[in-house]
Parts: sequence; C-alpha cells; structure tokens
Amino acid sequence: MITQLTKEYKEEYLELVNEFYHSEAVLHPVPFQYMEATYQEAVNNSPYVGCYLYLVDQMPVGYMLLSYSFSAEAGGKVVWLEELYIKKQYRGQGIGHQFLKYLNDEVVKDKARVRLEVEPDNERALKLYKSQEFEILPYIQMIKDYQDE
Repeated sequence: MITQLTKEYKEEYLELVNEFYHSEAVLHPVPFQYMEATYQEAVNNSPYVGCYLYLVDQMPVGYMLLSYSFSAEAGGKVVWLEELYIKKQYRGQGIGHQFLKYLNDEVVKDKARVRLEVEPDNERALKLYKSQEFEILPYIQMIKDYQDE
C-alpha cells in the first residue's frame, strides 16, 4: 500500500533515507540535518515536496520523494523524482513499478514532465526507469551549493 508520509512514520522514514544515502545508489551521503529538513517540508504540506511510503503490514519498506518546479523547456510544471528507495529484502517484488504507477496515476495529472537522476552504474534502477519509458538526456548536470557557505 502506498500512502503519504505522516508524522507517525518519522523514525521509519529517517531510517530509510539514511539507508538510501549510505547505499551504492548515491555518490555521497548527505548531512542528517538535510534529511530532517526534508521530512519537515514533507509533513508540513510544502508545495515543493511530496513523499510517499510503501507499507507492508503497516511498516514502511520503501519511499518515493518528489519535488516540484516549473520548466520553460518542458512548457509547464515538472515533478522531480528525487529519491526512490526500497529495502533490499523487498526489491524485485514490483514495488518500484507500483511507485511509478502511483506517480503516473495520482501525481502527474497537471504536470508536463517527470525528471530524475540515476547513477550510471545503478543498473537495477536504470532498467526500472527504462521499462517505464524514461529517456536518458545527454546533459551534464552541474550544481553550486550554498548550504555550506
């Protein structure tokens, strides 16, 4: 079952996020305070963040974190699939597909594009996204962080 993140699942969500940021799916971990800040945005109905949990027997075993923006290139609103994480023991059971179906059926209604990032050697994630007709863009992504200044 997929449900929106609520305050009752704070500890379980933060545990999942911490696992994600210490996995092979990311280049480097992020400070724990960033995870907590994201949680606060998500549970306080931020217009910029959406977070969904996948529950098995009322326990979260995965999550999908979204952020929202506007893109001139896309001609409208964009959903960024920021993070999609499923505990190892639950992978290969179709949960990723269910998250993406939920994204398509429930979230993307008035949006022009869904965009995501994936590590090039995360073959399992690439296979999932390609099976859902996501295309690889030939862009070089760049960032400039202001958090640490």
